[in-house]
Amino acid sequence: MIIYLSLLSVFTMLLMGMDKHNARNRKSRVPEKSLFLLALIGGSVGLLAGMYVFRHKTRKSGFKYGIPSIILIQIGIGLFIYSLL
Repeated sequence: MIIYLSLLSVFTMLLMGMDKHNARNRKSRVPEKSLFLLALIGGSVGLLAGMYVFRHKTRKSGFKYGIPSIILIQIGIGLFIYSLL
């Protein structure tokens, strides 16, 4: 599970960098729905890191508040599952 989350986070962070590059060069962009989906399936930490490393989508309230909320929910779910073991 740790390997999955790590790889997905790295991929998501790189995708944020690519989207920022494409935004600057007026090229094809990554849909916001895709970024949120990647966050929901485990890439939320990478997306948050990518937001601040690349200074991308930090002003959009959906990302500014949504991604930290997703991370908190994922931590809560992880703690709940851990407590069952």
